Amino acid sequence: MSDRLNPNLEPMVFSGLYTVSKKMISFMEKAARVARTNASILVRGESGSGKELVARFIHEQSKRENKTFSAINCAALSRELMASELFGHRKGAFTGASHDRTGLLQLTDGGTLFLDEIAEMPLDIQAGLLRVLQDQCFTPLGSSEVIHTDIRLISATHESIRRRVSEGEFREDLMYRVRVVPLYLPPLIERDRDIEMLCWHFIDEFNSENDRRVHRISEDAYDALLQYRWPGNVRELRNVIEYAHAIGEGNKIEIADLPPELRGEAPPDEREETVEVLERERILEQLRMHNGHKQKVADALGISRATLWRKMKTLGI
Repeated sequence: MSDRLNPNLEPMVFSGLYTVSKKMISFMEKAARVARTNASILVRGESGSGKELVARFIHEQSKRENKTFSAINCAALSRELMASELFGHRKGAFTGASHDRTGLLQLTDGGTLFLDEIAEMPLDIQAGLLRVLQDQCFTPLGSSEVIHTDIRLISATHESIRRRVSEGEFREDLMYRVRVVPLYLPPLIERDRDIEMLCWHFIDEFNSENDRRVHRISEDAYDALLQYRWPGNVRELRNVIEYAHAIGEGNKIEIADLPPELRGEAPPDEREETVEVLERERILEQLRMHNGHKQKVADALGISRATLWRKMKTLGI
């Protein structure tokens, strides 16, 4: 089998997002058009597909480009910390609030606020965000002061906001406010030739950072990279290339340099059924039985809905 060399595909670059895909270029052109407005945008896309890069591109193409761009991941913060990050707080507002804190809504005045995984935002914080979008004002925690702010909101999610509304986990009135313009970001597997281009883009990146210099990929390794489904999208692809670059030797990436899942094997720690696997299957079965209604699933499992959400996050459901 012959080795594969860098085809030297010339990507277009949109605020750090590289692509040669016609589908992706068309998506970014649409994003550039909506950037000219002040409309709230909801980017729907899979994990690792570049939603924050899209948000930054929209900001940089807008009339707010010289103002602040702030980003927050709603799935990564507790309810209390998210409220403090967004609205700010006054000293003594809660245990541990030893000083005043200015929230992102005030710091981003005139700019763009990006809320990643907005579907995970608690209902009480949703009410505060709705007030910001309707009246352009908010009140910091522990304060009676009303602060005015002018932000452009870009949100992102990997799941259906409408489904979250039907489950009672997201306000319908807020949904209409945040998804004035919905944009559907294509997953990596649908971006023609981007896998190939990005493989070499990341190889070049790691060649410049490390002592090893890779200039070719074996045919079977190349096929494995192109045929894999990439559920983690660009983030997973970068991690795989970094792994192969670190684990292999010489100027060629071999099939043995790729992680087990790309070679059609289960990783060593996933070869036997574990308690986590069985629990995951049990939750999935209940979700199917109850048509995805999480409160009914939680009741059937004898746990609270909050515990169910934590388990689903941990188990990747």
